[in-house]
Amino acid sequence: MTATGTGTTTVSAATRRRIGLAAGDLARACLHEMRRRHPWFAELPADQRAGVALVTQTGVANFVAWLGERGEPIRLTAEAFRIAPHDLAERLSLRQTVDLVRIATEVFERQLPPLATDEAERRVLVDAILRFGREIAFAAATVYAGAAENRGAWDARQEAQVVDAVVRGEADDALISRASALGWNPTARLRVVAGNSPQDAARAPALLRREADRAGRAVLVGSQGGRLVVLVADPGGLDAAALTSSLVEAFGPGPVVVGPPADGLANAHVAAREALAGLRAAPGWPDAPRPVDADALLPERALLGDPTAHERLRATITRPLAEAGGELARTLEVYLEGGGSLESCARELYVHPNTVRYRLRRVAEITGHSPTDPRSALVLRAAVILGRLGP
Repeated sequence: MTATGTGTTTVSAATRRRIGLAAGDLARACLHEMRRRHPWFAELPADQRAGVALVTQTGVANFVAWLGERGEPIRLTAEAFRIAPHDLAERLSLRQTVDLVRIATEVFERQLPPLATDEAERRVLVDAILRFGREIAFAAATVYAGAAENRGAWDARQEAQVVDAVVRGEADDALISRASALGWNPTARLRVVAGNSPQDAARAPALLRREADRAGRAVLVGSQGGRLVVLVADPGGLDAAALTSSLVEAFGPGPVVVGPPADGLANAHVAAREALAGLRAAPGWPDAPRPVDADALLPERALLGDPTAHERLRATITRPLAEAGGELARTLEVYLEGGGSLESCARELYVHPNTVRYRLRRVAEITGHSPTDPRSALVLRAAVILGRLGP
């Protein structure tokens, strides 16, 4: 009798042949148990159930081969999953697959030992089934891990393409389709955050996603050379600091700039343009907060020739002051030109210092910038200069 070893015991060639001939019955018994114990299995499409049957039959064949040719058990067990339909791992969760492996192992334990020639062989088969079931479970985990890694790489490429399209201003159907495939709501309100890449740029996207998960926000991450551009879902309309405080540490040293809110992905290119303009201008304000709103960098952006910054300063400062009438604009100019002195401004305008105080308070109410604050004074001065230069 030809026999093969599995440790210190043997299984005869005749027993292996009987197991091989029983492969079809074993597969059918496994499928019957799967349908009986898991209602969701019966709801799978026919091709998916056929894929499970194919994996089961191949597993039996591999089991026989493993009994006859020891060595490389993981390679043999993994083969059962390689011949399965490619989308099987997408339709079944890892937990469901492990449940099916457990059922198949139990069926093997019931039906294979009786095929043994004697009691010694029966014990060998019981031990071999347990060991082989473990290998099958490990092989399944390996397949799912590989599928997850592939999906992660695909998602990362899709994310990068979405962010690149936003930066380039390509608000087309392809952009919406890619974002939707990633589970992003194309109509959701969002912010664009831009900053420098950290030293370990390869790990930055994963770190950003982890921080975003902790903050309960969806993100799309794109690494572009030495900078990171992140789209952050902003359904609640939080301010820039509250929105990005948990994400800032994932960026490298230097400024982190937040663009204005965008109503949907189709309008995100405007916010991206402002965030990147702010990132370029941020070195002009070394003491800027981190993160800083792109609108807070309007003077620096204006000096770099950003037309959006020019228009924003005119729209929020120059024109409102002109429309308010009176001497507000003139008082502001004199006050700034005089180095911020109330007394000298009052003498220049022939008014009481309290009148100057009142007018400066009105300027602050209309523009949101107080002339007595150094940073706000810079913003107001930039607006005054632009107003002199014309529309």
